[in-house]
Amino acid sequence: MSSESNKQKLAVDNEVEEQVSESLEIEPGANTGLTKAIDTYRKLIESKKELTEKEQADLEKKLKEIEDREIIDDEPTHEPVEIPVEKGKITIGPPTLTRFEKARIAGARALQLSLGAPPFIPIPKTARITLDIAMEELEKRVLPIIIRRVLPNGDHQNIPIDYFK
Repeated sequence: MSSESNKQKLAVDNEVEEQVSESLEIEPGANTGLTKAIDTYRKLIESKKELTEKEQADLEKKLKEIEDREIIDDEPTHEPVEIPVEKGKITIGPPTLTRFEKARIAGARALQLSLGAPPFIPIPKTARITLDIAMEELEKRVLPIIIRRVLPNGDHQNIPIDYFK
């Protein structure tokens, strides 16, 4: 596209914006989305029933309050932090291991055992597969594993496995 056609397109866009602003009775460059939202809200409230003078004044006050609100364009970034853990005080999630955490730990440990890692407990007579050994280690809380629980904002808590009930 040539620079001349860009200038023409820009001029047309400006004219359209001015026409829309005039039809909405607002100044060019104002927040048209906010103005449309306020107008729609006003029409919605007024369409339900005939408003008394007091209700009309309350509506105008509410609309003015909405219009005067500060618009936040950019949310400040949150730096994730680690929440400290005290023995017996788990602040993120339940005080016990969830079934998903148990499955993840048992599966990872069973894989380690099947690849030749030494067990942390004497192998029980009833154990037939590495998963049985891994579950027994998990029940006795002898695994040196730390569970990281993360909040949606990025904050996290690292909890040693022996802190769980």
